[in-house]
Parts: sequence; C-alpha cells; structure tokens
Amino acid sequence: MPRPSGRLTKETLDPLVAAAKTGDPDAVDALLAVVKPMLVRYCRARMGGRDLSYLSADDVAQEACLAVFKLLPAYEDRGGSFVYLVRAIAANKVADAFRVVSRDRSDPVPELPEAGSVRDEPESHVLGVDLGTRLGRFVARLPKLQREVLTLRIVVGLSATETAAALGLTPGNVRVKQHRALVKLRELVKDEDFS
Repeated sequence: MPRPSGRLTKETLDPLVAAAKTGDPDAVDALLAVVKPMLVRYCRARMGGRDLSYLSADDVAQEACLAVFKLLPAYEDRGGSFVYLVRAIAANKVADAFRVVSRDRSDPVPELPEAGSVRDEPESHVLGVDLGTRLGRFVARLPKLQREVLTLRIVVGLSATETAAALGLTPGNVRVKQHRALVKLRELVKDEDFS
C-alpha cells in the first residue's frame, strides 16, 4: 500500500490506519513511514535537542512509535484524528523520559574527560549556547497550548489542519494561537533587548 501523498488529513490517513490495523504488512510499513518522522521531529522539539542522561529524543521517539503500533490492533476510530492519538502518545513518552531523568541519582565522575576537538571559536560557541538558552526560556513562558502549536507547526512542520487534528482544535484556532504565541515571543524579546 503506498504512503498517502500530501498532508496527513483524516481522509488520507484513515484508510491506511484501517489496513494496518488488519495486519497488512505493506500498510504497516506505509503507516510507519508516515508516523515515525513526525514522532522523531516532535520528540526532538520537546526535548530541546539534548540527551537526558542515557535517553535521547530518538530513543523516546522509538518508544512512542512502538507504543503506537502496539496499540494499533485495539484502535477504534471514533471520528477523531489518528494524528491526535500519535501526538498524545508522544507527549506522554516525553513526559516519562523527563520523569526518569529527574529520578536519576547517579554520581558524577570525579574527573572531567579530556576535551575533544573544538569546532568553532569558544566565543561563538558560548554565544550560540546562550542564544538557545534564552530562546528556550522565552518559549517556556508561553502557555502550554501555544507551545504545543509552535512545536507542531514550526518544528514538526505540520499544517494548521494537521495541527488542529493533533490537538483537537479548529485550524482557525491553531492559526490564532500561533499568531498570539509569536506576538508574545516578540514582546518578550523586545522587553529584554534581545539583540
């Protein structure tokens, strides 16, 4: 079964999910080709590109992918979007990863490892780290739903319609939340004289 072309709308995704649910290997492969990249982008965005102890965003995405396909035989279409379920599972797996890391009580090593090769000038590296940290703080000050909308729209690359399906909103509401989030970020940056 070929991968649905274009966007992940209910109309294109539902037949693929129904076929994969029956165990059709081609449909399962096609669904995996659709779901896995979205999960990887989502987990990387939510985890901020950092490895949490021994868990990386790719590991968390793999766990989310396994959970989606484990749940697939019991999945019942109740009129919602399958993308909503996928995003909810991924959000739970990311939260689980943060909980596991917060409980990690490992002892740090007494000596630092030898430094590896430096790719950039130290000054540009520090400025880049500082910029990412400052931007992360600004995004963290947004309401949760606005953060989710920005993550799905900008980082994951979903359309307004796909994001609406994933969050249980209307596409218009997604656009409004995205606009308000970006306006708020501009205000926060301007207030801090972020240049």
